[in-house]
Parts: sequence; C-alpha cells; structure tokens
Amino acid sequence: MINSGDHYAFATLLKKYQSSIRQFLRRLTAGDHAVADDIAQESFLRCYQKLDTFLGQSAFNTWLHKIAYNCFLKFKQKAYHQREVAGFDLEIFETTALDIEKDLLVERLMASLDITERTCITLSVSAGMSHKEICVVTNLPLGTVKSHINRGKKKLIEKVKN
Repeated sequence: MINSGDHYAFATLLKKYQSSIRQFLRRLTAGDHAVADDIAQESFLRCYQKLDTFLGQSAFNTWLHKIAYNCFLKFKQKAYHQREVAGFDLEIFETTALDIEKDLLVERLMASLDITERTCITLSVSAGMSHKEICVVTNLPLGTVKSHINRGKKKLIEKVKN
C-alpha cells in the first residue's frame, strides 16, 4: 500500500489511470475537454491527498472513478451548465475511420442523456466496470444502475435512428 507522501508511486498511478479518468470526465461533461481536464486535475489532487484512506475494499480503479465522479458532481453543483445538442450526422461512421471524429460524435450523443445515465453507461462501457462496481462509484442501488444503463441505451438507439 502506498501513502500520500510517496511521489513516485503516485506518478505511476497518474500515468496508469490518467487517460481513462479524463475520458470518463469528457463523457460526463458532454465533450467539454477543458472542464473535464480541470475536474481530472482536481480528482488526482484529491486522490493524492486521500491515498492513505484507500482500504482496498474495492479495486483502485473503482475508488479513483468514485473520486472523479464526486468531483464532477461538485462542479455541477457550483455551476449548472445545460447545453443544447445539435443534430447528428451518422454518415461520419461510414465516411471516415478517424477515432477522434467518432469520439466527438459519441460525446455529442452522450450529451443527450441525463447525467446519471451518462455516468452509468460510461463506467460500464468505457471503464469496463461491472454493475456492482458502478454501484460503489455512484452510490446507487443495483436495480437503479441497471435501469439507467438500459434507459440510456434505448435513448441512444432512438437518437441514432432519428
């Protein structure tokens, strides 16, 4: 176990988890990279400060995602931002194979979901977490997590069809 004063160990953790946390937060912020990066920085700062409180009751990845999610919720409480989602051009998948363009489209699609649906789907698909791990991160009951994932998937399918 590492403590909050072990800079080398923390740098290793940062390198290992930085991109997954940033991607998670980009999806939660509906593609606002600047805000996602700010929240990610705050998340890793909190992680560093609280490393000695990690008890290993869940995977480190789950614990870190929970910190990032809580930082995101605090950001949303401070300044509620509602963005209107523009129409979607699904031909982007057929005409280009660039991952960046696909990511941008996914972020626009995800912006059409409410925050809880977006969070549950992102943790499930992008972070590869089980439903139980998502419960730990979000503090939601298992049935609620499953409902948010199913409802969110249905909304995304409907959005793609239109």
